[in-house]
Amino acid sequence: MLLDEVEKQRKELTDSIKYASYIQSALLPAPELFQRLLKQHFIFFRPRDLVSGDFYWIGKHKSQIIIAAADCTGHGVPGAFMSILGISFLNEILGRAVFTNAAGILNQLRERVMKALHQTGEKDEQKDGMDISLCIIDFEKAVLEFAGANNPVYIVRNHSLIEIRGDRMPIGINIVQEKSFTNHTLQLENNDMVYLITDGFPDQFGGKEEKKFKYKPFKQLLAGISHRPPDEQKMLLEKELKQWMKNLKQVDDILIIGFKYISPNSA
Repeated sequence: MLLDEVEKQRKELTDSIKYASYIQSALLPAPELFQRLLKQHFIFFRPRDLVSGDFYWIGKHKSQIIIAAADCTGHGVPGAFMSILGISFLNEILGRAVFTNAAGILNQLRERVMKALHQTGEKDEQKDGMDISLCIIDFEKAVLEFAGANNPVYIVRNHSLIEIRGDRMPIGINIVQEKSFTNHTLQLENNDMVYLITDGFPDQFGGKEEKKFKYKPFKQLLAGISHRPPDEQKMLLEKELKQWMKNLKQVDDILIIGFKYISPNSA
């Protein structure tokens, strides 16, 4: 009788989490929106559990396309709650259109997260938040703006990888005094590949020694496949991950967004 009750509770919990995953999926940008705003792109999104602490986001403001990849505290249900907050706040910031650059968006996002979680810097309070890479692409001016909370952006140009690192502070309360996020600007060239990532792929254990994949081989992998069509790049990343992991379990949510900059003036 006790086993039946435990099984019933387990099923109810699983069903609830499944339904939560449907809600989270509905909040993520529709594939049609990504396709309309970024013609050549891929999204490699592999949650560790039914729901994810990683999320991706896209929006448009005048001639600018805004893209973000974020990694919230934890994974599973706690991470999913944070991701819903992040998506909602980014939608609100874009709707009000009172930002001046990529760093301004992250500053506003941090304020909203800290206010929502009642973070004041007290010693024993929760340090929940998120790491994020956020880009603003102006296709008419061929300019990329980037701001990051712990996470970088990679631009691959002619097989050479350019890394712009994010600030070493999260979206949320920090052990050091908050300061404005840094706004980076880069002139884009036709056929540049841009990658926004979270740490799931580099931190995945695998290989003969069952160690982390690590960032250096990951960046080499991206540079090596960057000349291929985006959908093919996604397949190659999936194949590499599968061969690396073999029978090991996935340790974290995985998210990679890749898109090619095509100049409006190109033939």
